[in-house]
Amino acid sequence: MSTLECRELHFLLDSAGAIIAFQEKDQSWAGALAFSTEENARRFAQQSRLEVAEIAAVALDDRASIAGLVAAMKRRPIRYVLLDLDYQSGKCRQVDFEGEDFGAVTERQFEARHSHD
Repeated sequence: MSTLECRELHFLLDSAGAIIAFQEKDQSWAGALAFSTEENARRFAQQSRLEVAEIAAVALDDRASIAGLVAAMKRRPIRYVLLDLDYQSGKCRQVDFEGEDFGAVTERQFEARHSHD
């Protein structure tokens, strides 16, 4: 079962209202960007200069909303959530989908695509 240690997830939405996802180079699947706090979401949007129209929160205890959200993401090439992706370090947690819910949580490390100089 999921070991998410937050009460809600904050998703970044583009101007059309779609969840913003991150796709690794040479991968067919993408991960939806989500954050454990609104502050983390705003910080990522600012640091990445990502054009975010809105931040939408979903409570993890709202089972119907979570099921609908996971189903909607699966209709796109999104197969997991990247939780609290740190723009500077590339660290985050990958939250896999398990049916219509969130499943295993694993640590991930992406290589930064920008210089720290």
